Amino acid sequence: MSIHDNKALDFLARLGAQPSVAYYEGGVAQAITAILAEMGLDYSKDSYGNIIVRLRGRHADVPPLALVAHMDHPGFEAVGTQGDLIIGEALGGVPAASFSEGVPLTLLLADGRRLSALSAGRHGEESDRRVLIKLEEAQPVELPCPVVFDLTDFRLEGDLIHMRAADDLAGCAAILGAIASLAETPPPGDVFAVFTRAEEVGLVGARLMAEAGSLPPETLVLSAESSRTLPGAEMGAGPVIRVGDAGSTFSAEAEAALIRAREILGSRPEGFKVQRQLMSGGVCEASAFAIYGYRTTGIAFPLGNYHNGTPDGGIQAEYIHRDDFIGGVELMAEAARQVNDRDNTAFRKRLQQVAPEMRQRLQDTAE
Repeated sequence: MSIHDNKALDFLARLGAQPSVAYYEGGVAQAITAILAEMGLDYSKDSYGNIIVRLRGRHADVPPLALVAHMDHPGFEAVGTQGDLIIGEALGGVPAASFSEGVPLTLLLADGRRLSALSAGRHGEESDRRVLIKLEEAQPVELPCPVVFDLTDFRLEGDLIHMRAADDLAGCAAILGAIASLAETPPPGDVFAVFTRAEEVGLVGARLMAEAGSLPPETLVLSAESSRTLPGAEMGAGPVIRVGDAGSTFSAEAEAALIRAREILGSRPEGFKVQRQLMSGGVCEASAFAIYGYRTTGIAFPLGNYHNGTPDGGIQAEYIHRDDFIGGVELMAEAARQVNDRDNTAFRKRLQQVAPEMRQRLQDTAE
């Protein structure tokens, strides 16, 4: 692996060490801003806590590219008590198994302590999406506070990266890896790195950013996500160029930067693995920006144990393939370099050129 590859994996491990759910992204945000400081990159935060980095490009007339990922993951918020038990309310799409008894959990306290606990069954109606939580050692707890699954922060095992929250810390780390590469030689146009909040409860941070017009209107927006594996989006076959999600299809004009990058990277002697697919297993932040008029595209890392749910109904760490992750870093960085050449893809050139003999034959046979 290259130095850049190792750096991106290190970023991912550092982010994985910071458990996060919607509205409680502070640990991940601190890790991201610490990495940015090490790179010597400035950042800003909007009024909702979304982090925005701007790399200045060489040419003002090249459309900016924004790389977007979210800092939260499904989990619970401890909101009340029932006797010695704590009541947790789901934040995001946690698996059905989360509401059964005996699921290992961790409460994250404001003072940095982590308390071990187990789920103790559902609280209230199924539609309430609440669970009872039993602390390993009963003690007073200041509420509300976040609750996460007690799973590995980060473990590289063979070619697979196991994490409590690959969705979407892998997207955040991949963006950090891409801008680390781009910062060495300024890209043609401006590149934004955007790290949003509360995606798992309805794309909230991204929607508010898009509504506010925080990015220039001509910006091409690229959402980087981990999304469940599907036929045609297989683990280990490369990052997926995402043509759409469960809610919408994306912009061919924005995707063209990725297609041109795929051509450049694929010309290397060793080639480059990449896939292209409609990832209909969920909705990503590209849709949030699209409804406000932005031209959007996306990449996805095929994900196992989506939202920590196993095929047999258990709770385990999510996992992605290391090659998909590293390929995603390379693909985003190259897309930023090719934004101004995105109309120069082989596919577009092939469709724009009609052989003279074919043109003439149609004219000769036209009625």
